[in-house]
Amino acid sequence: MTSRIEPHRVSAYNTSKHSENKMHDDTVAKRYGFIGGLVPGVDVMAYMMHLPVEKWGRAFLERGLIEARFVKPVYDGELTDVTGGESNGVLAIQVKSRGELCATGTASLPSKAPSFSLSDFVDVAAVSERKPVDAASYALGKWLGAIPRTWAADAAREYLSDIRETEEIYAREGLGHPGLLPRVMNKVLVDNAIMGPWIHVGTTMQLLSAGRIGDELTARAKVVGNYDKKGHRFVELDALVVGNGTTPLAHCHHIAIYQPREQAAA
Repeated sequence: MTSRIEPHRVSAYNTSKHSENKMHDDTVAKRYGFIGGLVPGVDVMAYMMHLPVEKWGRAFLERGLIEARFVKPVYDGELTDVTGGESNGVLAIQVKSRGELCATGTASLPSKAPSFSLSDFVDVAAVSERKPVDAASYALGKWLGAIPRTWAADAAREYLSDIRETEEIYAREGLGHPGLLPRVMNKVLVDNAIMGPWIHVGTTMQLLSAGRIGDELTARAKVVGNYDKKGHRFVELDALVVGNGTTPLAHCHHIAIYQPREQAAA
């Protein structure tokens, strides 16, 4: 028996139009066959998180599990529907825009958060000088860090507006939105190499603790995959996202195409 969850509709917003990743730029994205600049996958994932947080509240922020895969792009200004149905404690989530399936995922609420030790994840700084991305940038087994980042006060409120979040728990309880954590995973890639246009493919994230507004966020990431698939070059990261240098906030498995086949061929 599947129970339906109230849909979540957003007017999608491309938060990265002016970012270094030109896959979010209309002109460049069209060269790769897209209609326009892509709304970041991490923001589409943030749209998806609305459903499990609405259902399970703070408990999901403290120990929820979510997986997201991006099938087709979401574009700026498009009405985008996030729908879900629960069966046997698992919430199946879909994101549709233009009548097309754009992302799929699942969310669930384990009885308790698994335990991870900081000492099992090597703490390294991001490279001091970034170089153009190649296979060595994300060599298998390599540990990568990210420049610490903080979303405090106005920045936290602006982020909630950007991802069209209407859930009040974040402002009411002073909590950071978990959509910021996959953003940190993207920063692991960006902080360690100069990348051309690239695409976030998917993330599995086990939340371990509810972050606070203003937490300093970084990651301890190990490269667990670096391979060619259909001409694209993929990287996979296994990481802890850490708050204030001491608190594991999430265990993440993050997948990206760091060189689309057009670049790889060149």
